[in-house]
Amino acid sequence: MQFDFTTLPARDRYRLLTNFVGPRPIALVTTRNPDGSNNAAPMSFFNVMSSDPALLVLGIASKPDQEKDTATNIRRNGTCAIHMVDMDLADTMLIAGLSVPNGVDELSLAGVETSECEVIDAPRIAGAACVFECRVERILDWPNRVLVILEVVRMHVRPDCLDDEGRYVNPETYQPIARLHGDAYITSDRQFELTAPALESVFKP
Repeated sequence: MQFDFTTLPARDRYRLLTNFVGPRPIALVTTRNPDGSNNAAPMSFFNVMSSDPALLVLGIASKPDQEKDTATNIRRNGTCAIHMVDMDLADTMLIAGLSVPNGVDELSLAGVETSECEVIDAPRIAGAACVFECRVERILDWPNRVLVILEVVRMHVRPDCLDDEGRYVNPETYQPIARLHGDAYITSDRQFELTAPALESVFKP
């Protein structure tokens, strides 16, 4: 089967893209509302794009008549915090994804404890496995869609999520979940190693 994305309706493009591009990591993004309250929303159009500079990217859809609070807050403040979602944050992610009125504090709804980020104006969920404090590097706009490129300025990692040397992730304790399609998710508790063959065994110059 072939699909012409130049003529395909947006809903069908979304269905095909999200069904086949996955699993996608989930960012639980926290920002500050204009009144000083907290905002949180999950984003699965998200990934790391570069390590030097350290860049993450968010794709945020908007309603036809109104931009999402997350995008508006990022534009105004130029900052956000990104929490990597694991099973401990799964319920918070689901609550933060509900369609509540503008200005509602999703973190309060979820009943989670928060603290302030160190170098940006955004809330941080206490006990989260991994949190990136980010500043906006640039914003790209399309109708009903904004692409936000973020520079990581500080990273928080819960100590038990790293190995004894503090260099690599501890897969026993850090098990992020990822989005597949619809309400389907996947965890990283089934990990395996793949080793590339020796170059000389496949390439004969």
